[in-house]
Amino acid sequence: MVTSIREFKENDIEYKVKWINDEDNNQYLHYELPLEVEKTTIWFKSLKERNDRVDYTILYNNHPVGLIGLLNIDDQKKEAEYYICLGERGFKGKGIASQATKILIEQARRLFNISRIYLYTEVNNIKAQSLFERTGFVKKQILRNHIYYNGRNIDRYLYSLDLLSN
Repeated sequence: MVTSIREFKENDIEYKVKWINDEDNNQYLHYELPLEVEKTTIWFKSLKERNDRVDYTILYNNHPVGLIGLLNIDDQKKEAEYYICLGERGFKGKGIASQATKILIEQARRLFNISRIYLYTEVNNIKAQSLFERTGFVKKQILRNHIYYNGRNIDRYLYSLDLLSN
């Protein structure tokens, strides 16, 4: 089993739209859905102007199976926010998300000089929490009513990974 990540490319847009629009994948996402290819292409082209994020495609035996990246990269604080979406149903539960996360963590340290990665997850997103904890993230606190989405207040956990101690 060979898991790798590579820079997100324009020809990955159709995968992203498919994966994010899948109800199994988007139940804990908090942005405008469904995604559309045209709007996602505009988003992709806007990335060239930004240096506060990096987006990758997760590959399993060179086949695209998901998305992973860092958001809100802060060069001053040396921190970034992590995200992941393993999009292909048939590839879940095989350790691919864990391997991709470990690769991303190493790249964050080596390429971006990041010393801390954090993330937010809904309290009900148990599968994701298991992944985060398996890959070294530590649950720091519960954030009550952290966001308001689709007419409801949502409690989330803040997780953090200190790369200086790893």
